[in-house]
Amino acid sequence: MPFASRRVRQTAHVSAIVWIAAGSLVAWLWLLLCQGFFWRTDVRLPPGRPPARWPSVAVVVPARDEAAVLPLSLPSLLAQDYPGRAEVFLVDDGSTDGTGDLARELARTHGGLPLTVTTPGEPPAGWTGKLWAVRHGMSLAAAGDPEHLLLTDADITHAPYSLRELVAAADTGGFDMVSLMARLRVESVWERLVVPAFVYFFAQLYPFRRIARKGGRTAAAAGGCVLLRAETARAARVPDSIRHAVIDDVSLARVVKGGGGHIWLGLAEGVDSIRPYPRLHDLWRMISRSAYAQLRHNPLLLTGTVAGLAWVYLVPPAALVAGLATGSGVVAALGGLAWLVMAATYVPMLRYYRQSLWLAPALPFTAFLYLLMTVDSAVQHYRGRGAAWKGRTYARPDATADVVPEEG
Repeated sequence: MPFASRRVRQTAHVSAIVWIAAGSLVAWLWLLLCQGFFWRTDVRLPPGRPPARWPSVAVVVPARDEAAVLPLSLPSLLAQDYPGRAEVFLVDDGSTDGTGDLARELARTHGGLPLTVTTPGEPPAGWTGKLWAVRHGMSLAAAGDPEHLLLTDADITHAPYSLRELVAAADTGGFDMVSLMARLRVESVWERLVVPAFVYFFAQLYPFRRIARKGGRTAAAAGGCVLLRAETARAARVPDSIRHAVIDDVSLARVVKGGGGHIWLGLAEGVDSIRPYPRLHDLWRMISRSAYAQLRHNPLLLTGTVAGLAWVYLVPPAALVAGLATGSGVVAALGGLAWLVMAATYVPMLRYYRQSLWLAPALPFTAFLYLLMTVDSAVQHYRGRGAAWKGRTYARPDATADVVPEEG
């Protein structure tokens, strides 16, 4: 009887592993076919026809201690080949590295579009620094009554045709907001391992094809490059309506789409982030500072997310190894097939970033890092450290009433 009882327990144990591995495979087949084809990288800026009259554009650049990247990014904005009226407003948000003076010197040296450099002062209570800087820039730009606003970060470089193509696409497609996910830097070992996965996970959470659907619930943007109609911004009370958001892109998209606006998001060509993240520590800080905010600072959502990441990303390789170790061909086959589907969905993103396809099987390891970053984000939240942007720390979001979670 003891032997029989032991056999029953072993059989039950193996059956449980089979069901877990099978569930992971089913999850991957669902993601492959039913999650908006998130893994495809062909959602690029729609071609647009030159408008009969090119609308005026104000480019607003919030900048805090950006002297290291400004010599590359700002000249690319000033050199925009735009047929209509355009000017750049750089908001020096309390920099201590001479960002404002450097910007003025770059404008004198390179010429191009008119540049105004301004300083907003410290944000009032209830405002994050970046959005307060954006508000200041938008208010200053309003004197010229621009028809479009280009909100872009100080670490983003733009090809000379960037603004022209954004406006043409918005005008042709009837979009109230057009956003491009800038191609992030992938030079260090850790950048190559983590950065393509960052965009891959973002697209999995917010499938780009669904974002462009009118009336759909999916809304997202990439804060590094957002072209927004000025009248849409006024109707949505932007940025006042999202003033608490530390990372504003998804919050902005939700407000615009929630008000009936037509939005679009896709991968960029000719719009690149030059901000370096050479160490794992740098990437860890970038991701963990907002990861828990996306979960609405909810412990139940955190628990579900950790369990989901483990089930979807960690079970397949674990099942393959366990199946091979125990001689269970079914478990090994289920785990191996789920891992294969996972890796295959990652290949297009690696190709977009021009990275080795050998990184595709390493996605479970990268997902495990993201799991740890998410947990760390929650730990920092409950330690009362709040979120931070460029060295400025904000109060815990649960101290305010209308925080909107965002991606960034």
